[in-house]
Amino acid sequence: MEDYYVKKALLFSTLIILLFNFIAVACSTSENETISHEQPEEETLNPERKEKSITLLYGIVPASLDPHLEWIPVRAGITETLVRVDENLQIQPWLAESWQQEDEKTWIFKLRENVLFHDGSTMDAEAVKRSFERALEVSKALQSLLKIEKMEAEGLEITFKTLDANPAFLSELVHTHSSIAQVDSDKIDQAPIGTGPFKVTSYTQDVEVHVERFNQYWDGPAKLDRATFKFNTDGNVRALALQAKDADIAYHIPVESLQSISNNEQLHWESIPSLRVHFVLFNSKKPEMQDVNVRKAIDALINRPVIASTIMDGHATPANGPFPSNLSFASQDSYTAFDPEHAKSLLEKAGYIVNNSGKMEKEGKVLSFKLVTYAVRPELPLIAQYLQAEAARIGVNLEIMTVENVDSYLNEHLDEWDMVTYSNLTAPRGDGGYFFNVAFLPEGTLNLGQINLPELNTLVEEINKTSDKEQRIKLKKEAVDMMRDKVLHSYIVFPHIIVGINDRVTNWKPGAEEIYMLTNKLDVK
Repeated sequence: MEDYYVKKALLFSTLIILLFNFIAVACSTSENETISHEQPEEETLNPERKEKSITLLYGIVPASLDPHLEWIPVRAGITETLVRVDENLQIQPWLAESWQQEDEKTWIFKLRENVLFHDGSTMDAEAVKRSFERALEVSKALQSLLKIEKMEAEGLEITFKTLDANPAFLSELVHTHSSIAQVDSDKIDQAPIGTGPFKVTSYTQDVEVHVERFNQYWDGPAKLDRATFKFNTDGNVRALALQAKDADIAYHIPVESLQSISNNEQLHWESIPSLRVHFVLFNSKKPEMQDVNVRKAIDALINRPVIASTIMDGHATPANGPFPSNLSFASQDSYTAFDPEHAKSLLEKAGYIVNNSGKMEKEGKVLSFKLVTYAVRPELPLIAQYLQAEAARIGVNLEIMTVENVDSYLNEHLDEWDMVTYSNLTAPRGDGGYFFNVAFLPEGTLNLGQINLPELNTLVEEINKTSDKEQRIKLKKEAVDMMRDKVLHSYIVFPHIIVGINDRVTNWKPGAEEIYMLTNKLDVK
């Protein structure tokens, strides 16, 4: 009996010791969790979970990772801007939590607290000011869009004063060149230090950039551990990479690949209306292109419904101007009708006649144009071939030349091309003032055709200084009508953004603005 009580006492002592050990371990775990906030909760609970990563494949190749010259750092979640646009193109806070316009030239922004750069330094107004100083120094686009005269920084408040009234100032801050980065880095063009959910681990120019999660991201650590943002200008290669599971997200998929993607149970695609327009850009320095009747003739050779339904396989709508009709300042008129006979009569009005070989000529010279295209957007070469065939029917020669870097070619060989099948985001921030400034003013960064129409320049300058919303809409409509009347560009279709997606990707959808791609919310199964 005594042995029984001894055993019982020993058992009770053992239980007491185990209980104290359990409490000690629990307290220790609680303390560790309290000081380990930079690790995601999921990692803490399951340190052996499988790493989450994705590969995104895009068609346009950046020249570098410079956040003040290239679009990629914002799209890859490396850097961020003060404000952003939502799915309805409404301006929303981002690195700035609020703002106010003190007068027509003064804007004051209050920055978020506790935002860190990837190097651990704090983002404050002085850091933002330095970032803008560099951006304005290297980016001509930002200089012309923001027109900043001076900046003042104090704590978490930054004040911008513009040279003139600039009603579009807020929306233009969405421009990717205005993203905020640590400018003290000597590798800002290869590994920019931003505030986004991902930081750069490696970069191979023209090929890919690797990023990993920044655990101290102000809006909560990303769901992904790492991601790869790859570049390839060939749409068919992008589609095949998606099907081979070498990419989880592939942008600008050719329409002819969609059936194969649909047949794969692990893949799907999305087609959403974009803020982009495909158009023919004319070289105004060429004598033939200076005649509005020649431009109108080319415009009448474009069968927009056929291009939208056949070449684009229904993933586009015919364009009647630079802006989609759902925007308040867009043209509500019908698009130019396909009319080869009218095109022929317009060329005759310009002094051309049909020679014995059935070719259009003037003073013994056959009418012939060099038409440039590029394969980043796979439908553009097909549109070029279609236009070539229609022009040949009325005796006009079009020589097609496919280039890889279209902007570089157009700038460096201005005397060698007449037309180009081109594509632009015309209202990426919801305000058409951007397109007027960059595509039509003589100093515009996207005015590759060297357009210089004095009456349009005056109208754009008036838009730039007009604050009243209704008056701005009225002026922008007048500008659109003038563009159409003079056929400064020949607008073809509003294309959809076609994106192929692996079903393992969750909590993500492509946006019409084509800006926010790698986010902290994006996840995989």
